[in-house]
Amino acid sequence: MHRILVIVERDLRRFRRSPTLILVSMIFPLVQLVVLGYAFGGRLKHLTVGVVDQDHGMQAVKLREMFNAVAANARTFETVSYSSQQAALTELRNGRINAVLNIPPEFSRRVLAQTAPQLALAEDNADNFVAATLEGLFTQLVADYNRKPEAPRLAQQVTLSVVEMYPYVPYIQYLLAGSIALSIFVTAMIGGGIIYIDDKARGLHEGYLVTPITKFELIAGFNLAGALKAVIAGLVLVTAGSLIAGIPHPFDPARMFRLFLVVISTSLALISMMFLLMVRVSDPLVPRATFGVLNTLLFFPSGAVYPIQAFPRWMQAIAVVDPFSYAVHAFKALLLKNTGFTAIAGDLTYLLVFTTVMMISATLLFRRTL
Repeated sequence: MHRILVIVERDLRRFRRSPTLILVSMIFPLVQLVVLGYAFGGRLKHLTVGVVDQDHGMQAVKLREMFNAVAANARTFETVSYSSQQAALTELRNGRINAVLNIPPEFSRRVLAQTAPQLALAEDNADNFVAATLEGLFTQLVADYNRKPEAPRLAQQVTLSVVEMYPYVPYIQYLLAGSIALSIFVTAMIGGGIIYIDDKARGLHEGYLVTPITKFELIAGFNLAGALKAVIAGLVLVTAGSLIAGIPHPFDPARMFRLFLVVISTSLALISMMFLLMVRVSDPLVPRATFGVLNTLLFFPSGAVYPIQAFPRWMQAIAVVDPFSYAVHAFKALLLKNTGFTAIAGDLTYLLVFTTVMMISATLLFRRTL
């Protein structure tokens, strides 16, 4: 153990003398969290909908009053009146408005006569997010418009009451789990990949092996040193990221302890994986060329950005073996739901088993170059 700690001390001293590496491994994921967290997943507001009222009857006025209520409260969209449908569609094609709602002639008469009145919503579906938001909102508005003022004493139709288990989760909170895992991975790429290859190119590994240090102690020392650096980066993201994202009760002692265990398990898993991938590599350009692809291959299928259930089968297969998936799931369970050990037991087990397999494989594949 003393020989392993010597390797750890030397590696940590080197890391301390490289402030750029510290900034890259800790600050960059925070920047990504803020930028992506506010760039995606927010509630759309201040969209512009052109309204062409060809009826001007009482029912059309009632409908437009509902639109004004949305504009005054939720502010999802604002309405602009047009005298002709052609002018409104021209503005839609030119990108000045997001949709056109057409109230046809005799709309009020058809409503009163109950002869299937219709509205037309023309959308700019080049932007699917805006189109889906407006379509869902207007569908709800029409449903509210059709609702009878006096409901029967006994309900005649099946109704659905939605109960949300947790408060509204902004996308920046949803993304926090992936940002923590990414910070750990960046540190693992540096400590378990680039520094490892650079040390090998300088002959430092051979220098260690002329001492009583064994192959296992050498690999264990490098892994432990890299894991400690990754743990530091992960804890910085857990604390600072929780404050930035607005996680409720971010410093709850029980949750912090569970998060600490997940950070350690994730760090060991990712750093041991990097050592296994680099154990037979000697060209310093190889890790620099492959880490970008590796980051994409592991980060995005993990469910950090989008739910795994929406992926095709081949991406779901990657997610099953990807340690990122289990780290992200555990971080989400703790940060967003404040669950206990039962919810993350499977994730911790997989990460620890994955670490053991990676460590044993890296030790068996390690060989001297001289």
